[in-house]
Parts: sequence; C-alpha cells; structure tokens
Amino acid sequence: MPNDPPVASDGDPPRATTSRPAAERPAAGSPPDQLRSRQEPVPARRPRRPARIIAAAVAIAVIAVVFAYLLPSIANYGRVWGVARTLSRGWILLLVAVTILNILSNGFPWMAALPALGFRNALRVALASGALSVLAIGGAALGVATQFRMLRSWGLEGGPVALATALTNIWGQLVSYAFPVVAVAALSAEGGRSRTLELVALVGLVLFAAILLCVGIGLSSARLTRRLGDLAAGGVTWLKRLVDRRPAAWSGDELVRFRSEALHLLRRRWPALTMTTLANQLAVFVVLLVTLRAVGVTAAEVTLPEAFAAWSIIRTLGKIPITAGGFGIEEIALTGALIGFGAHDAQAVSATLIYRFLTVVPNVVLGLAAAATYRRGRRPRGAAAGKSGGGPAP
Repeated sequence: MPNDPPVASDGDPPRATTSRPAAERPAAGSPPDQLRSRQEPVPARRPRRPARIIAAAVAIAVIAVVFAYLLPSIANYGRVWGVARTLSRGWILLLVAVTILNILSNGFPWMAALPALGFRNALRVALASGALSVLAIGGAALGVATQFRMLRSWGLEGGPVALATALTNIWGQLVSYAFPVVAVAALSAEGGRSRTLELVALVGLVLFAAILLCVGIGLSSARLTRRLGDLAAGGVTWLKRLVDRRPAAWSGDELVRFRSEALHLLRRRWPALTMTTLANQLAVFVVLLVTLRAVGVTAAEVTLPEAFAAWSIIRTLGKIPITAGGFGIEEIALTGALIGFGAHDAQAVSATLIYRFLTVVPNVVLGLAAAATYRRGRRPRGAAAGKSGGGPAP
C-alpha cells in the first residue's frame, strides 16, 4: 500500500535507530510486544494456478479442434481460400470502409456517457479495453479495470468515471441480450424458425430482464439503495476476511451518491447512450452482412433476418468464458448457423473467417497500441480541473 512504510530487504543498508536505555526498553513478552506480534501482516494467499492452467488447456484444445478439425471437415481451407480470392476490388474497398466504420463507432457510447473525453480519447479507452478483454478468458473484468485506470490517469474524478464505466457496460449488455429476441421476431415475421435461436433468445431475455430488474431496484429508492449497499459492503468485507484482506472501504452512502449521479446523467443522456450503443453494435453486424454478400452468399440463400439471427447467436455464445474472445466458439457457431440458413459450405467458412478477422485483428492491434500509449497525447477537456461532464444530481 502507498501509505505503508517501506520494509528493508536483506540487501538494504541497515536503518539508523535511536537507542534507548535498557531500563526504558519493554521486556520481551510485554503487552506492546504481544500486540506487535498479533498485528504482523499475514502474507496474502497466492491464487491457485491449477484452475488457470486447466482453463487455458481447455481453451487451447477447443480452438485447436475447431480450426484443425471441425472447420476443415466442413470445407477444406483450399476451397475457402479459393472463395476469398474471388473478392473484387470494389468489395474489398467496401469491406475496408465498414471495418473503419466499426472501429470508429467504439468511441461514441463513451462520448455519450462522459462528454469531457472527446472522441479521440473515447476511442482510445474503448479500443484498449476491448483488446485486453479479447485476449484473456473472461476478460470483461480486465476490460473494465483498463477503462477505469485510463480515465483516472487522465485526471478525471473517480465518481463520474465509475458511473460512465458502469453505464456503458450495462447498456452494452442490455443491447446484446435484446438482439436475439429481436432476431426471433424478425425471423418469425419472415415465416422462418430456429430452435437454437429461440433457446438463445430465451436465455438473452432472462438475462436482459435480470439486469433491468437490478438496475431498476438500484435506482428506485435511496433508502433501498442504502440498505443494499450496506448489505453488499458487509458481504464483501466477510469475503475479504476469508483471505486476510482489509474490509470494504465503502458503504451504502456511497451507493446512494452513485444512484443520484446516475439518475442525473440518465435523465439527460439516456437517448444518446442508447442510440450510440446500438450504432456501435450494429456496425459489427454490418461487417458480417457485407462479408456475406462479398463472398457470394446472396439474399436468396441467407436473408437479412437470417444473417441477423446468426449474428445474434454468436454474440451471445461468445460471452461464455470458455476461450479468450470467443475464439473457436464463435467461428463454429456462425458457420453452422449460416449453413443451416442456406449458405454453401465453403462460402460460409470463408465469410466467417473474413468477418472474424476484420472485427478482431484491427481492433486488437489498435487497442494494444492505445493501451501502450495511454499516458501520451492530449488529456480530455476539463481533466485538470477534475470535471467529467456528468455533474452531481441537484
């Protein structure tokens, strides 16, 4: 901890001490000595590595099976490459254009939640956190931590930063889980049906309702928010004591202040936050749709609602923390869905791989660059004064 005094190691020079007469020194076993012995810090327990090793091994095995066996058994990579080589210059330019649009759209939700950022810094935060979350199994927590660290390092206040981080992530989850429900409705209106999609939509609907219920309860009453915050702080403190950590440094009062700021921000900016989140996520779907048409999958083979349904399935399945970034899981799920809707084998695999390359690789490369250089460049407007643009509730 920053406030703890440094402890000399074996190689450090001895510190100067003030000698006291023997009569003034407390005897061994005296109460001060016993108190100090009881207050000696207990070394933190190291996380168990076998679980991490097993999770990594499972992820590697899944990715290897998908790319080395399952996808080639659907269409060998020679045929897939042959489809990719048929892309005309016009389609390639259009794919580049929608990829750039997808990358740029990442910054808009952050501008809605934290206007003081400006577009450039909003894009840096979104890309950096997205890249790190893709490269780790269950990397959502790492992405959120990256967002908070970058914003705080630019001098923005902790309260508005925590609020913007929470709202952008909650809105993103709500939109993602709503998409399968919309896809079922669109597919039904077209006369089609997919049992897999219906199951995914049911799961998405349950998660959507659960998140909405939690947010509604948290914002409904200051008294209830305080009680829930106190209960949560007590639970966190109890868990921390199990691993010899300090108790939670927050209580229900902090959650009440957070609620007040959230209500103030949402009253003014929820339409902008909703529209920018929709635009950001639908930009990813546009990349898939253009890719399908570019490799020759026509609207007669896979319609717009069917393409949206396939995309909605993989967006939900990709959140299962089996592999980093959903690698392997999303590829086989998207390929299977496209073939099920009517795409040819080689075209389905080619479209899947091109789509995944365009939506992952550029974002990861730019995101890692943003994470490595986040201390450089111009700070957000008002950062020196600690202003975020959110403002406290009246």
